[in-house]
Amino acid sequence: MPSIHIRRPHQLPMAEARARVDQVAARMQEKFGLAGEWQGDTLGFSRPGLTGSIAVEREAIEVQARLGMMLTPLKGVIEQEIRRKLEELFA
Repeated sequence: MPSIHIRRPHQLPMAEARARVDQVAARMQEKFGLAGEWQGDTLGFSRPGLTGSIAVEREAIEVQARLGMMLTPLKGVIEQEIRRKLEELFA
């Protein structure tokens, strides 16, 4: 099963980093139909064919996702969109 792993350093307070992850999650829901739920400082998300999480750490944001067979051809598009949004919000 193909996967995506992205670690993006940041220097924001935890509350601000978490608020920005909420913005990433909103974009992911809009663009890819992902539903997310916070558990501590980790936002878990899923939709048919895609599961993963975005962990907010003191010095980094860590995104992990597993793609099903149907979404495998879109791996590059999904990963590029995640990286773009993280760069925009955590630059």
